[in-house]
Amino acid sequence: MAYKTILTVLTDGADAKHVLARATAAAELFDAHLDVLCLGVDRTQVGYYYAGANAMVMQEAINRATEEAEALETAAKGILANSEIRWSTDTDVAQLGDIGRHLAWRARFADLVLLPRPYGKGKGAELEPITESALFEGRAPVVILPDSDLPMPAGKRVLLCWNDTPEALNAIRRALPVLKQADQVHIVVVDPPVHGPDRSDPGGMLASWLARHGISAEIEVISKTLPRISEVLVRHARDIDADLIVMGAYGHSRFREAILGGATRHMLEGSELPVFLAH
Repeated sequence: MAYKTILTVLTDGADAKHVLARATAAAELFDAHLDVLCLGVDRTQVGYYYAGANAMVMQEAINRATEEAEALETAAKGILANSEIRWSTDTDVAQLGDIGRHLAWRARFADLVLLPRPYGKGKGAELEPITESALFEGRAPVVILPDSDLPMPAGKRVLLCWNDTPEALNAIRRALPVLKQADQVHIVVVDPPVHGPDRSDPGGMLASWLARHGISAEIEVISKTLPRISEVLVRHARDIDADLIVMGAYGHSRFREAILGGATRHMLEGSELPVFLAH
């Protein structure tokens, strides 16, 4: 597998520069085409307006979202104009509650999706459903980018979060093009179960499988010494000076088809590193 189509989504001009810098670096690294979706978001709650005003308010909101999308596209074209990669831009407008439908079909035809961090001060409410849609409905691997203007590293020291689940294995499988270019790969297992098929050699079968792909990985079994496993993994990533974390994306059903589960959300809230996710 190779990454030949990379998708990124812009909804805020403040994120455009650092997101496109990292997306451009990734497209150069993998010789991929970069698709940039400039998404204007209608955030109005029309049910709260007096009778007869809904249509007028909705049209005004759509016009505003359309202008935002066009402004984002102009900014993106200006940033990408002098780059040597293959790229294209497109605009779209979506209501906040309908983002999934607009994004999922685009993500299905991308090999990799790069998105800004959905949590933190000043983050728009649309970033979480965009991330969820790409992962759960689009079934695409997603790299969540930290808030930084630095170009995305190639993943020279990669931490693999391993807990013997299908989600974790699928994330590692989808990250193979990155892992093949890494200098160090660390398989990290936190408090492995005492009863299981690999209880005597946690991560051993994964390491053997990776070795057949030409990837040499170290296995590190650590204890859960902090309240959350995500906190343990983030601390260990700092200890080994990792520049990328790979983990499965976990979700659970509520009113929507799926939303980010606690472990995934806590990792995205606590990590200052790029996080590679797949469901």
